[in-house]
Amino acid sequence: MDTPEQPQIYLITPPEIELSSFPSTLAAVLDAHPIACVRLALSTKDEDRLSRAADALREVTHARDVALVISDHLLLVERLGLDGVHLSDAARSVRYTRKELGDDAIVGSFCGTSRHEGMAAGEAGADYVSFGSVQASTLGDGSFAELDLFQWWSEVIEVPVVAEGALDEGMMRTLTPFTDFFGLGDEIWQADDPKAALKTLIAAMA
Repeated sequence: MDTPEQPQIYLITPPEIELSSFPSTLAAVLDAHPIACVRLALSTKDEDRLSRAADALREVTHARDVALVISDHLLLVERLGLDGVHLSDAARSVRYTRKELGDDAIVGSFCGTSRHEGMAAGEAGADYVSFGSVQASTLGDGSFAELDLFQWWSEVIEVPVVAEGALDEGMMRTLTPFTDFFGLGDEIWQADDPKAALKTLIAAMA
């Protein structure tokens, strides 16, 4: 029996970033570890701030052949030369987004804890579906994606799956056989040394 490949790492930016320092922090992490994709996930709706952040991060990611996607702002993808979009409204706008951006763009869909939404997003053309948080936390309504959702998905569905939210070493160890990507954000950015924090989490997958 083949050993499944280890999941890949998918980085999610903090909701606020300091443009004077974050790009170099990101560059250091990308140089230290293999990263599949970076998601620009700022909380601001200010187009100028999003554009400047996207420009700064695109220089870092594209120099290293890492894809850069943006949360939800579909109209900025082509204008800013990004690789795609991560939709947070589950399956609702996947089909429309795919039509707008074409086949080459990455279209991802966050489906919370819903198997049904995940399947609908996959059928509508999502390149990946993400579920989370992966364990109970005080955020949101406290609901989380159970282990059996990832187990079932990995056995039945071809569309790649991302586990994100409230990850720690224990959850990474548990989910490694059942997920294609780990979406990591605050788990590393809030540490004093993001590179080292990521190294610890990657080691848990072994």
